[in-house]
Formats: sequence, C-alpha cells, structure tokens
Amino acid sequence: MLADILAQLQKQASAGESGIAAAFELNWQSLEPEAQKLACLLSLFALAPIPWSLVESAASASYLEFDIKGNCAVLVERYLLQELAEDTYQVHDRIRELLQQKLEELAEADDLKRGFCQAMVAVAEDIPETPILIEIAQATLAIPHLGETATVYQAWLSDDDLIWPFVGLARFYNGQGAYIQALPWYEQCLSAAKKRFGDEHPSVATSLNNLALLYDSQGRYSDAEPLYIDALAMTKRLLGDEHPSVATSLNNLALLYDSQGRYSDAEPLYIDALAMTKRLLGDEHPSVATSLNNLALLYDSQGRYSDAEPLYIDALAMTKRLLGDEHPSVATSLNNLALLYDSQGRYSDAEPLYIDALAMRKRLLGDEHPSVATSLNNLAFLYKSQGRYSDAEPLYIDALAMRKRLLGDEHPSVATSLNNLAGLYKSQGRYSDAEPLYIDALAMRKRLLGDEHPSVATSLNNLAGLYKSQGRYSDAEPLYIDALAMTKRLLGDEHPSVATSLNNLAGLYDSQGRYSDAEPLYIEALEIAEKRLGANHPNTITFRENLEYLRRNLQP
Repeated sequence: MLADILAQLQKQASAGESGIAAAFELNWQSLEPEAQKLACLLSLFALAPIPWSLVESAASASYLEFDIKGNCAVLVERYLLQELAEDTYQVHDRIRELLQQKLEELAEADDLKRGFCQAMVAVAEDIPETPILIEIAQATLAIPHLGETATVYQAWLSDDDLIWPFVGLARFYNGQGAYIQALPWYEQCLSAAKKRFGDEHPSVATSLNNLALLYDSQGRYSDAEPLYIDALAMTKRLLGDEHPSVATSLNNLALLYDSQGRYSDAEPLYIDALAMTKRLLGDEHPSVATSLNNLALLYDSQGRYSDAEPLYIDALAMTKRLLGDEHPSVATSLNNLALLYDSQGRYSDAEPLYIDALAMRKRLLGDEHPSVATSLNNLAFLYKSQGRYSDAEPLYIDALAMRKRLLGDEHPSVATSLNNLAGLYKSQGRYSDAEPLYIDALAMRKRLLGDEHPSVATSLNNLAGLYKSQGRYSDAEPLYIDALAMTKRLLGDEHPSVATSLNNLAGLYDSQGRYSDAEPLYIEALEIAEKRLGANHPNTITFRENLEYLRRNLQP
C-alpha cells in the first residue's frame, strides 16, 4: 500500500529526526542526479496510477538520456515510488508534494514540464473523435494525467499543442455519450484558447466548433447555432473561403439546421461542403463519405428517397473501403440506409441492416452508448411497423431508459423514445398508458425545439390520433389541423408527412360521417404518396384503401 511507503520512510529517520520530510530528505540526498530528475518528472503526474509507457514517453520528450527503468527501480527501493502492478506506478500525495518542491530547484524544471506536456499531447492526439471500446480502454489510465496537463501545466504547452489535452479529454467522455463530463473540458478549452490567442485565432474557431457540436448532441440547438456561425465566419476570415475547416463548419451548421427541420437552410450548406471537400481532399476520403451521408439524411427527411438512396449506398461503400468493415462510421451508414428502407416500407431490406448496425455498435462502443440506444429504438420501430409488438416493446423500453441515463431526462432523443413507446401502446389499445407519454413528448419537444418544428408536428398528429381512437373527436380535430398546417409550412406541400397528416384528418372526418370533407383530403394524400413514395408503399396502399372504403360508403 502507498501508506507503507510513508511508514518505511518514517522508520528510516534517525532518532534525532522526526517526520516524513526529514526521512524524505535523507533518501533524496542519497540519490544519484539521474534518479532525482526522474523522481521530479514523476511528480508531474496526477495522483493516480502511472503507466510505464507514459513515463518513457515523458522521459524521452524531456531528453533524459539515461537508464530510466533502472532508476525507477531505485526509487521503488527507496520508498519514493510504489509499483502497483507490472509497469504501473504511483507516487504518494505527500511524497509528490516534496518532490515538486525539489523540482522547482532543478535547472531543468521547465524542460521536464514541457516534456511531460508533449507526452500527454501525444496521448490526446491518439484519441479519435469516436473512440471505440479498445481505444477507451487504452486511454483510461492516461485521463487523470491529461487532466493535470490541462489544468496545472497549461503554461508549458506550446501554442500548437494548447487545445489538445482539452480535446482529448472531451473526446474520451463525449465518445462514451458522457456529455456532462465532456462539457467542462470543451468550455475550458475555449477559455484557454481565448486567453492565450485572443478572440481571433484558428484554435478559438476550433474550440467554438467543438463546443457547438457538444451542445448539438445535447439538443441545445439555440446555444449551438451562434457558436457554429461564429466558428464558420472566423475560419473563413483566418483561412480563406476554401479550406477543409471551412467545409467542416459548413457541414456542422447544416446538421444543426437539419435537426431543427430547417431543410431549406441546410441543403445549400451540405452541397457546398460536399463540393469543397471533393475539391480539396479528392473524391475518395472519409470526409467525402460523411458529406454524402449527411446530404442523404437531408433528402431522406424531405421524403426525397430516390435522391437519398444512391448517396447512402456510395457513402457506405466508401466508408468500408477507407475504414474497413468494422468501424463506427460503417455502423452509422448501415443504420441510415436501413432507415431509408424502413421509410419506404422495405422492411425485409431494412431489418438485417438494423441488426448488423446494432451488433457492430455494441462490439465497438459497448452496451451503454447513445448510438446503441438509437439502434434499439430504430429496430423497435421496424418491429412495431410489422405488428411485432412483443418484439418491439422491450427494445423501446431499453432505449428510453438508456437515453435517460446517458443524456438526462430532458433531451430530444428522450422525447423521441417517449413518443415511440406511446405509439406502440396506442397500437395495442393501451390508451391510458399512451396518453401521458404523448403529452410528455409534446411538451418536451416544444421546450427543446420550439413551437415550430417537424417533431412538434409529429407529436400533435400522434396525440390527435390517440384522441380519435378514443372517440374524442373534438379534442383531436384542432391538433390534426395544427399538425397539417405546420408540416406544410416546414416541409412543403408534397412531403410524405403532409400526405400522412391529410390522411389522418380525413380519417377523423370519415369517422364522424363527414364524408364530403374527408374525400378531397384522401385524394390529395393518395396523390402525394403515389408521387413521393410509389404505388406499392405501405402508406400509399393504406391511403388508397381508405379512399376506396369511403367511396363504397358513399354509394347508395
């Protein structure tokens, strides 16, 4: 135990000396200069286990050209360092304090601090934007020492390296869906960059963009937008209009607009980002695959399925070529292509892709991750569409619980899970279970996304459908009308969601015997569906059957 080190030092003290400091001083004076320098270097590490690989890296970066391993053994023998396990060490907090005092007396103190920082920056640079389980495991022991670098030794980081410890720490947590733990590191990163460089610098623009991405992940769209806009404008001023960082900023701002249902704002940014990325990086690059995927997502959201599908397929193929078959981006592409097939009613094409994406995400990211929750939710939605309610319910419940644990109770993805679980209960006739979930989802979406958003329109439509099923026609009608009007404003008159809203309102009028009000709505819904979804889509077939049933009722 580390406490044993103190006890041994106390024993070493002579009868006339007392206290740890005196015992420490005796040991210190007996050390060779090389061992003293190594001990001072070790004092820079946090009060946490220290992997030997980090000691070697820091010693190399500090130009300590002597037997590091041998001197480390000397420190262990002298009770100044404990070997916790093979190639893993730790310094006791009191001894660390005394070593840090000695460090300040060394002529090479600044060299040791700079070398320590360089070693930690190398660790941070190796943490990818989306770390998988093995990468998280590899970085875990370094995280406390990265934190020490960012908070205590900032002054010894070079200008090029300044933001890296913060970025590495934030990626480590963000990649696990631990957004709350990631947030302070991105906030401190922005503050540190502004303090050193002023308000106008590429590192400041990068920090703004990273913080905006995190806010976006948290559903904090109103906080994210001004940061994205500032980052884009600053990047253009500093690097010119044609630069990979400009393309990244365009893409990120477009993603935000897409999430907000602002499709007409998002599309030109996506197109510009894709074209610029191809010009600068070539046609075959991971960033090109990302841009293709994002543009496809937009077209999918707009019901432009024939435009979306080839982009999704190209993005998936390119991602596999460049990154291999087992990668988080491959899982994302599989999931997105499955979503498209699901939207088209191509359930047999969608299911194996959803299952593959879920399995891959679990292998790479672990069982507890926002992307795993998304896959569970999507697979449940497919099963519900197929009437496989007993298969869908446990997946919906698991997805909702996981999202609450990872994202908090107030998040757009939590609202989506509430809405979807309510939809399942409604399909099963469990109206008393469905209603509070629909109401909670609607209220949360309004709070987080504003009153004018496609997801709000969806919630209005769904709650109206529940009221209709209960025969509460006067409660349902205004919600259906509001949902239809909002969907037209946001998505245009010929979006598949407009067809669904028209069909639903027509169904209400049909149930009330208001056949002359219902018929033109059924006709319009069918025309849109045939045009946008095709004649054999499940929705198109449903709308056609509804119209035919109405006309049979109208016959004398």
